[in-house]
Amino acid sequence: MSEPDDRDLQIVADQLGRTPRGVLAIAYRTPDGVPAVVKTAPRLPDGTPFPTLYYLTDPRLTAEASRQESAGVMREMTERLGRDSELAEAYRRAHESYLAERDAIEPLGTDFTGGGMPERVKCLHVLIAHALAKGPGVNPLGDEAVALAAEHGLRGSAIPADWPAYEGTEEEL
Repeated sequence: MSEPDDRDLQIVADQLGRTPRGVLAIAYRTPDGVPAVVKTAPRLPDGTPFPTLYYLTDPRLTAEASRQESAGVMREMTERLGRDSELAEAYRRAHESYLAERDAIEPLGTDFTGGGMPERVKCLHVLIAHALAKGPGVNPLGDEAVALAAEHGLRGSAIPADWPAYEGTEEEL
């Protein structure tokens, strides 16, 4: 994590096509140093609640998250949550960690964390952002989505070259 400077904020604005709001930190940079995930205040400057603590900004990563969503990855992950109690528990821990971190900044009075956590997978953009910001081992489904993105040509460019490979098969996802 690093405090954003004016250059970082301009890059993020260019990535988003709008002025970023409530950016507290650059939570993840690509291997070449470009901001790719921002840590956002739980409440935007105008007072609007914003429960998405980690926000994906890199266009390559957002396009890949959308590709995975279109390919049915969210549905497959949600189905696995229903039949794999260890995965479900690890995903619940990711949700609790996310919520605790956000509430330490400013409680919003909600247990909504984004991405569908902890019962389902609703948004891979949030899960990928969380996994990249925190590193492997915190959000198991975010880790899998990042590993899939790495396998689709983003390893070493938008994703660290040493990101762990997904050990399952894409047919499972």
